[in-house]
Amino acid sequence: MTVAASDAHAQPLAVPPQIAAFLPVPTPQAWCARALRETRTLLIDHANCERKAAATALATLQRYPLDELLVDRMSRLAREELRHFEQVRALMRRLGIGWKTLGASRYAAGLHAQARREEPGRLLDTLLVGALIEARSAERFALLAPQLPAEIGSFYAGLLASEARHFENYLELARRVAGPEDIEARLAVLRAAEAELVSSPDRQFRFHSGTPAT
Repeated sequence: MTVAASDAHAQPLAVPPQIAAFLPVPTPQAWCARALRETRTLLIDHANCERKAAATALATLQRYPLDELLVDRMSRLAREELRHFEQVRALMRRLGIGWKTLGASRYAAGLHAQARREEPGRLLDTLLVGALIEARSAERFALLAPQLPAEIGSFYAGLLASEARHFENYLELARRVAGPEDIEARLAVLRAAEAELVSSPDRQFRFHSGTPAT
């Protein structure tokens, strides 16, 4: 389903410079074109992403209950992600977009597969993966918002600041548990995986999918 576009909304948005510098590659234009054609799938999977982000934040605070700052940040993040989930579902109802079960994309699983399983590396990698996912989300909101129908575009423009803040929170927490050299070493691995997931052909269209294969 594609919702008719409107010219009566936000001015063109720029990808925040800290987001553009952090991501290994830009989102392919072919993905953006596909997203504008498949608004229904985009919104359904976006809702799934918000729900999963809340679940990830809750799982992280449960795993590290003695880290007061981490617990505070993850608790707030989980509440905000659940609020976004509710907002996407409400937007879908207003647009007459019904729910449909979608399979998960390869993106988050592909990133988490690169994360270490033993501490202290597990916590650092979890935080860096979170930063990458939030950064990619923010970038895609910025790219799509000016081109989407007015109601969706305005909503996505409003989410951009939240996703950028989540990205910064994950990075701040990562810097508390590791030094710059360790962070850069792990980011080299994780960025390489992220670049492959975003740039390589992907037969499945999702909010975080790669270059459309068809």
